[in-house]
Amino acid sequence: MLAEHDRVVLRSNIPEHHLVAGDIGAVVFVHQHGAGYEVEFMALDGETVAIVTLLLAQIRPIARREIAHARLIAQAA
Repeated sequence: MLAEHDRVVLRSNIPEHHLVAGDIGAVVFVHQHGAGYEVEFMALDGETVAIVTLLLAQIRPIARREIAHARLIAQAA
């Protein structure tokens, strides 16, 4: 089970929030002992891009020796 403050990787795109698979977020709340997770995704400048409720199947812990990759996010309409 993931815990609050754990860093996680998104497994699939969430277009309505401008998120793509591989984006890194942080768990900010654990629902009902792991039934779901509130995950905050932030830009590198510290701006919150989205806070999304996700299932464990939609995220995974960061693995050893992974490297981050920067990308520009779409502007909100």
